[in-house]
Formats: sequence, C-alpha cells, structure tokens
Amino acid sequence: MKRLTVEQLLGINKFMVDDEEAHIVLNKEICASCATKPCTFACPACLYTLKENGEVNFDYAGCLECGTCRAVCPKEGAIAWGYPRGGFGVSFRYG
Repeated sequence: MKRLTVEQLLGINKFMVDDEEAHIVLNKEICASCATKPCTFACPACLYTLKENGEVNFDYAGCLECGTCRAVCPKEGAIAWGYPRGGFGVSFRYG
C-alpha cells in the first residue's frame, strides 16, 4: 500500500468552512512571544506555519478539530479554540 501525503489524506475528508465565525482564533501578540511554537509541528493537518519574519500563520479551513494545538500551546490565551457551529467543520470520509 502506498503511503499518502498529508494533502492527500486531508483530501479524503470533507470540510464545511464557516466564513462568518472562525472556531480557532490566534492572539498574534502572545504567539510572537513564544520561542518554541510547538503548534507549527504538532498540528496533524499542518495548518500552522511560520512566515519568514517568525510570525505564526494559521488557516482554520481544513482543521481536524482534534485540539492538539490547544494542548501543546505553552502560552495562556494564545489560542481561542472551540468547536465549529452546527453544520460546519470536518466530516471524516474513507475512500
């Protein structure tokens, strides 16, 4: 069996993005004071990336709603996390 990339695996899932109300909001000021930025390597959907200036870039579209970012974040209040409103978010599909 061929090993799939993150992009291929995420392509199997269906995402209903809520453009009006994000379920995860970053406090960029608090994130800037974080030296380790564990969210950039712990998120299984690879939604947290570093810009060249060291700022954390995030896009909640494609979020798997696992809460890993919230669990690994060492800074209190840096990530405001909640489940998406009804009808939005990820629907896991296989094949």
